[in-house]
Amino acid sequence: MTADAAKVQDLLRQQRAIAQFGSFALRHSNLQEVLEEAVRVCAEGLGVPFSKICRYRAAEKDLVIETGFGWNAGVIGTVVPADDSSPQGRAFSTGKPSICRDLRRENEFELPPFYEAHGIISTVDVLIKGNGNPYGVLEIDSDQQHDYDEHDINFLTSFANVLAEAVATSVRVALLQSAIEDKDRLLEQKKILAEELQHRVRNNLQLVNSMLNQYLGDTVDETGRKAIRAIARRVTSVAEVYDHLLGSEMTRTTDFGGYVKSLCRTLADTQIASQITLTCESDEVRLSLDIVTALGIVIAELVTNSFDHAFPDGDGAITVTVRGSANGEDTARVTVSDDGQGFTPQAESKRRGLGLAHRLVEQVHGTLSHRAGSGTAWEINFPVAREPVAA
Repeated sequence: MTADAAKVQDLLRQQRAIAQFGSFALRHSNLQEVLEEAVRVCAEGLGVPFSKICRYRAAEKDLVIETGFGWNAGVIGTVVPADDSSPQGRAFSTGKPSICRDLRRENEFELPPFYEAHGIISTVDVLIKGNGNPYGVLEIDSDQQHDYDEHDINFLTSFANVLAEAVATSVRVALLQSAIEDKDRLLEQKKILAEELQHRVRNNLQLVNSMLNQYLGDTVDETGRKAIRAIARRVTSVAEVYDHLLGSEMTRTTDFGGYVKSLCRTLADTQIASQITLTCESDEVRLSLDIVTALGIVIAELVTNSFDHAFPDGDGAITVTVRGSANGEDTARVTVSDDGQGFTPQAESKRRGLGLAHRLVEQVHGTLSHRAGSGTAWEINFPVAREPVAA
């Protein structure tokens, strides 16, 4: 093989080395692994036994040997000046390749002892660029004299440029990972605080409910007792929202169907010595907490109304159903029905419970209708995609 053909083969091999290293750097986010692969590929690409990477430390204004190939123990971590007193410093300060063909004759440098210990004769240093300040310097070293040509310098410079991009990518990935970890930590803190808030609100509502029950026991006037029971019922429906949220993520939506089942169990438990049964069948329907709270109060009003007025003999059945949207519609439906004596609302009725129910249903852009027949049936139809307007 002629000298020219051999040189072409060397150039091709060096280009493959750059391409392979670039591919390696893209696949690996660990900066130390990238640097270690870089010094190995660099040394092999130029056929030298030693190479190293020196990282610039802005605070100390020096260069520390970050990693190396071929060196004995103790070399990594050595600090050299970032000025013209060292080959690395000269490349760093000038931004141009520093080529020392024979360190035995070029005695203007103050070299660390490990150069002599390894018999280093020739070195080449090139700058590893970066965003703002350069990252540092890439150096190859040999214990034999080398006459490096333009192609060798171009290879080393190109390699340092690829390495600089790999370093920048690794730094960006590290910052992104740190941001993700910070976000996860903040989300966990938010979750803990939200759960604490849920507990406190739930406990405070239960305290309010207990106080209302105490007032109820102390109140003789029947009108006052009805008003207190109505307030307690509404507090219970709101408290049930927080009971339903406990142990789950604090989100803007929750399963309305599951909430209604839980609310019905609570309403049934509040009835004393009653032969009236309350059953609930619910689909899973995700709604905003505002809609859940408003409709929960409405359901509590309608169910309690049936308990109080539909069964003079104290025997009967109440059924609550929640059905999600079907056939591509964006509405859901709640039905509260009983098999009692029936109820016909009057247009001029001043009943506060029904008036509140109508207002709350309108607030969530729904409709409340009454169906007479064998018993009483109330039907609430409402959109599942729209947010409620402010009350």
